[in-house]
Amino acid sequence: MTDSATAARLVNQLIELMHLEALGDDRFRAQSEDIGTPAVFGGQVLGQALVAASRTVAADRPVHSMHAYFLLPGEHAPIEYAVDRVRDGRSFTTRHVVARQRERIIFEMSASFQTVEQGIEHQLAMPAAPGPEGLPSELDQRHALGDRLPERWRAKALQAHGIEYRRADPDDLLTPAPRPSESALWLRAIAPLPDDPIVHRALLAYASDHGLLRAAMLPHGLSFMSGRVRPASLDHAMWFHRDFRMDDWLLYAVDSPSAGGARGLCRGSLFTRDGRLVASTAQEGMLRVLPEGSPWSSSGGAAPI
Repeated sequence: MTDSATAARLVNQLIELMHLEALGDDRFRAQSEDIGTPAVFGGQVLGQALVAASRTVAADRPVHSMHAYFLLPGEHAPIEYAVDRVRDGRSFTTRHVVARQRERIIFEMSASFQTVEQGIEHQLAMPAAPGPEGLPSELDQRHALGDRLPERWRAKALQAHGIEYRRADPDDLLTPAPRPSESALWLRAIAPLPDDPIVHRALLAYASDHGLLRAAMLPHGLSFMSGRVRPASLDHAMWFHRDFRMDDWLLYAVDSPSAGGARGLCRGSLFTRDGRLVASTAQEGMLRVLPEGSPWSSSGGAAPI
């Protein structure tokens, strides 16, 4: 259990990660974190790019959608974001963001913002799921693996993080049994966040890249931690429907309608505890399954896209 002081420190680190240094001419620089993945975590780039775009839009026009492509694996190093002010209309604003490292474009995103308006309302119902209380966190599950946890994961995977994830349907992290391609997890920041809505949306974009691609592996009994799957996010789309707080529990219900051609398509819906649908996601990712004993499988390195 993380004490309150440690929780606040970890959450502040995430907030700082979303803080961008202004370079002028709608260009920004951000730092990177290393969560133990070979390349920089895609959720980090999603959140930072959204902050960059939001910094060029009036506060009365919140983001309602973003569509991104991961073009090259990012390094655990500073990233520069350049924003193009594509359009400022009467109701909608469009921004395009390009992320660079060492003059290479590693990521691009378009985001749309809209003035707050009234209109028709309906939503998908929240699926039945056990509440987060009593469920083990993914961090607890990793610790419970003991010596079964691959050595390459131990340095980072056993460290506490500012966002906690609890699977509504816990399974074996290394050798899950094949099952239908539907799953759910609870997520939240582990300490109170400031009231700035940009912080909450950026951190939800960050968290939305966690667990989404896993849905495509469920029918095949595969796991990221096994070393047999070389994954890479190819694109990511997100729609924001209603206000929320990232320091309250959100249920992330995910599924995978199709996989083929070494790619998997996954979708997600994010609900508050009282059943409000606050955001939707979609992502296609590369999923290369390697035979036991292959060089990539044994090394745990990043596969080339």
